[in-house]
Amino acid sequence: MVNKSLLATLLFFFLGATFMNSSEADAKTNSTKPTYETAILAGGCFWGVEDLFRAEKGVISTVVGYTGGTAEKAKYEFVHKGDTGHAESIKITFDPAVISYKKLLLFFFTIHDPTTINQQGNDKGSQYRSEIFYLTDAQKKDAEEIIARVDKSKKWKNPVVTAVSKSGEFYSAEEYHQKYLVKNPGGYTCHYNRKLEF
Repeated sequence: MVNKSLLATLLFFFLGATFMNSSEADAKTNSTKPTYETAILAGGCFWGVEDLFRAEKGVISTVVGYTGGTAEKAKYEFVHKGDTGHAESIKITFDPAVISYKKLLLFFFTIHDPTTINQQGNDKGSQYRSEIFYLTDAQKKDAEEIIARVDKSKKWKNPVVTAVSKSGEFYSAEEYHQKYLVKNPGGYTCHYNRKLEF
């Protein structure tokens, strides 16, 4: 009888310790899993914008596409004519522990001209506008603060015209547009890092 009680007690402690270790391991796994965030920006032809953001430390992935329009579906053949109201945009997945949303926005304002309405370089039309599509109220607040900071710096000669809008549906662009400048080295872009500090 004593042996059975002892065995039951030992079994109880063994199973309890195993369960505790398993729970602790799960907790550690969950607590170390990175939490990524998303930003959606429009700053002209998405080929160049994507190429520059892809190289930024803390950027996990990029997808080019269309957002901000009224048409139910967006395809390049219609968007590039300016018929749908969509802007060529980039969806950025980033690690906020490495690069903050505000720092992403500051970089955004160095790689495109935020003072031209519906134009970047030779590209003209509403599809090439400068716009920040926020996903949260915090992003909206950050976007407004950064625009005011960039404008106040006078690093751009003209006033910043970048719009701030709530993000709607984001449509991924056709596959041949994804990482276009990687697939087509030396391809068209009017974007470059001006290395401005605001």
